Amino acid sequence: MQTKVRVAELFASIQGESTYAGRPCFFVRLSGCPYRCSYCDTLFAQDFSYGCEMSIEDVIAEVKKSGLPLVEVTGGEPLAQENAIHLLEVLLQEGFEVMLETNGGFDISRVPTTVKRILDCKLPSSLMHEKNLYTNYQHLTSFDEVKFVTGSREDYEFALETTRKYNLAEKTPNLLVSPVWGTVAFEKIVEWILADNAPFRFQLQMHKIIWGADKQGV
Repeated sequence: MQTKVRVAELFASIQGESTYAGRPCFFVRLSGCPYRCSYCDTLFAQDFSYGCEMSIEDVIAEVKKSGLPLVEVTGGEPLAQENAIHLLEVLLQEGFEVMLETNGGFDISRVPTTVKRILDCKLPSSLMHEKNLYTNYQHLTSFDEVKFVTGSREDYEFALETTRKYNLAEKTPNLLVSPVWGTVAFEKIVEWILADNAPFRFQLQMHKIIWGADKQGV
């Protein structure tokens, strides 16, 4: 029997975020997420019944057609699907450079460390901050990233406190602060970071600047 995953969409674009921002990338967006973040910009992918079931072999075939060496598995919440780990493993076996974006509430210890793991830390304005699985931080490598989607001063303070409490700057230099689109002024977050000499990298969602905030498949 073929191993399958439920796929919301497959598309080629550029990395809009992360330390790889600007690089051409093939995206595998898996369906389903148990979180309901207040600012979610992929509402269609929350539904576990959205999209279609595909064998991992067929997903790999689509990735190969793109000709792109960099692949990101995202969602939804990819780790909510049992076979997502196997998909990541096969992508690695096939020689791809692999990224995973996950919401921070699922155990990442089974994710291969050669996958670039982008771990969200949910902040208060998301309304999901109580679901953070802080034991994940013990599995971080310097290759991984932690992303703080920030919509308010309270969010920023939460991110800074979490960074200090769990010594995140000692685990990875890739601590990314990203504004909730349309909610907080970009320059405000930059001012806060500079005032605190915080160990954060400020980032914008490049794909939204290029195509607009509501464009799907980019």
